[in-house]
Amino acid sequence: MGTVFWESPFVLDPPPAAVERHGDVDLHVPAGDGRHPAVVVVHGVPGPPEAPDARDWPLYRGYGALLAEAGVLTAIPRLTVASPDDLYTVAARVVAAAEMLRADPRVDADRLGLWFFSGAGLLLGDWLRDPPAWLRGVAATYPLLAPLPGWPPVDPRFRPIDALDLPAGAGVGAAQTEGAARPTLVLTRAGRERPEVAPTIEAFTAVAQRRGIPLCVVDVPNGQHGFDALDHTEESRDAVRTARDTLLTLLTAP
Repeated sequence: MGTVFWESPFVLDPPPAAVERHGDVDLHVPAGDGRHPAVVVVHGVPGPPEAPDARDWPLYRGYGALLAEAGVLTAIPRLTVASPDDLYTVAARVVAAAEMLRADPRVDADRLGLWFFSGAGLLLGDWLRDPPAWLRGVAATYPLLAPLPGWPPVDPRFRPIDALDLPAGAGVGAAQTEGAARPTLVLTRAGRERPEVAPTIEAFTAVAQRRGIPLCVVDVPNGQHGFDALDHTEESRDAVRTARDTLLTLLTAP
């Protein structure tokens, strides 16, 4: 991932949302009163060491604004990963961001979702094993869904494919909450995915289908990894809108 990626504009141009910075968590706040559904956006990890804070990338500010435009209060925690051991820390920060949202009086605490990007897909396993009752939907966009060959050993906790082969509630995951049925996963696949990432998505999809796990797939046939910043096409824009709207439907369903 090069400098062009983190400096590239988002493929959509939603109206900017009000942004509140609370330490390592940014909140993108929708207009209007009432209790809003909420989403934690889990940005890609690891980022290049020279890259700025991912919360300031046009890409993630764009997603925050896009969700706020739809009436969703969005948290984006700052996550840094230098080695597999750091996955424990960032997993805990995602949980803390979700609890921060649930405690916010502007949020409907029973209508939350999670949206993972790129390498953050490794954090999905906890939520697939032990989904809390308030988790209405999960999205994953060009996610890494298994450790890459050549990596140092990674705790099986961070192997989302393995988590699919367990009944919901069978593991001890980060949710730390009474379990519920698995939420629907909105999976966005890039047709020109990186060769090291594509097999993990294919394997994950095959297991999910075999296990009958609810899966909504959004395909971007001509998109590359990072299409939502790098491929400014109508296909990319449609895919981002579709993923957002599908997740929103899950958040607001009775």
